[in-house]
Amino acid sequence: MEKGDIKLLLVDDEDEFRKTIANRLARRGLNPEQARTGEEALALLDQTPMDVVVLDVKMPGLNGIQVLELIKKQYPKTEVILLTGHATTQDGVEGIKLGAFDYLMKPVELEHLLGKIRQAHEKILREEEKAREAEFREKIEQQMVSCERLASLGTLAAGVAHEINNPLAIIKESTGWMKLLLTKPESAGMARKADFEKALGKIETSVERVRRITHQLLGFVRKEESALAEVDLDALVEEAVAMVAREASHKDIPIERKVDPAAGRIWSDPYQLRQVLLNLLTNAVHATERGGRIDVLVEKRGDEIALVVKDTGKGIPRENLDRIFEPFFSTKPPGQGTGLGLFVSRGIVEKLCGRIKVESKLGEGSSFSVILPRQCEIREDLKEDDRLQLLDKIRDIAKPIVR
Repeated sequence: MEKGDIKLLLVDDEDEFRKTIANRLARRGLNPEQARTGEEALALLDQTPMDVVVLDVKMPGLNGIQVLELIKKQYPKTEVILLTGHATTQDGVEGIKLGAFDYLMKPVELEHLLGKIRQAHEKILREEEKAREAEFREKIEQQMVSCERLASLGTLAAGVAHEINNPLAIIKESTGWMKLLLTKPESAGMARKADFEKALGKIETSVERVRRITHQLLGFVRKEESALAEVDLDALVEEAVAMVAREASHKDIPIERKVDPAAGRIWSDPYQLRQVLLNLLTNAVHATERGGRIDVLVEKRGDEIALVVKDTGKGIPRENLDRIFEPFFSTKPPGQGTGLGLFVSRGIVEKLCGRIKVESKLGEGSSFSVILPRQCEIREDLKEDDRLQLLDKIRDIAKPIVR
């Protein structure tokens, strides 16, 4: 943003001083608004928002400290520089406590004042950037949570639908067999035969209804086929690291990349690989304390390629190592994790013909390795143990409902 874009207001009851400063600032690219009193300044702020206000402390009517307090309440994003020739230390301390950016004495050097105005404006820009980053991060996190939930829901729904269809087939077959028995000559004189036939008809109708529901459910959650492409692993890692770089920098966590040139390229799904890598990097940033370190490695291991994310974070307790890939299991505080990220990531990696491994020591950090072949025929089927695991979770959730 250029200097001329700074919206500046000068407030001073000394007309000659105020106009002189305004003219000199105008020659340097700033065109400040002017006000003689605190009341006039507040009225102008109601009409035109300002970035920076240079405010005299000693004025008739509302003094500078009173005006500062009102500005900070009504326009918290506006920075205020206090300026006076009749200052006391108490005024300066009180002004800073109330949120003044700085406190300068008259006579003030123009370059010094100009420097403070620029610094105040830069502070506003930094705060705005932080707010945008926080909003963007929140949106990305919400999208990731939604994607994880949808992916898990799709897996869960598919497993449930398949499990329901199996007993439905048995019920339908048994119903047909019983209807056949009712047509036999020996059943002609059976008591309440019509009632049995009516009940079997209701069973058949209900079975068909459930069958349609499960088919609709499967159709709803069925994923589109993954798109295989030649993947530049160096570029993939660079892009994923860039997406978490700002969050890591806020915690003073460097992320170092090391790509083995022999790793070359692989044929896989770059979009899903990026999702896995981004999830591992995000987890690493969250697990690592300020000043820690994260390393991302791409290594050639025989005929396979390994993507490794190492951190110097808190580590994972031994008793949790076998559970971290379970659906809905999370070591994060309530509300900060879905417990689905690693479960979904493992599903993606296995679908891409790979496997994911973890090594961790409590207090020293963790290392997640995604090991992939150079080529893969993508598997879309759901592993039986994953389906049973999901069903166990559903049963646990359903217990309080059916009691």
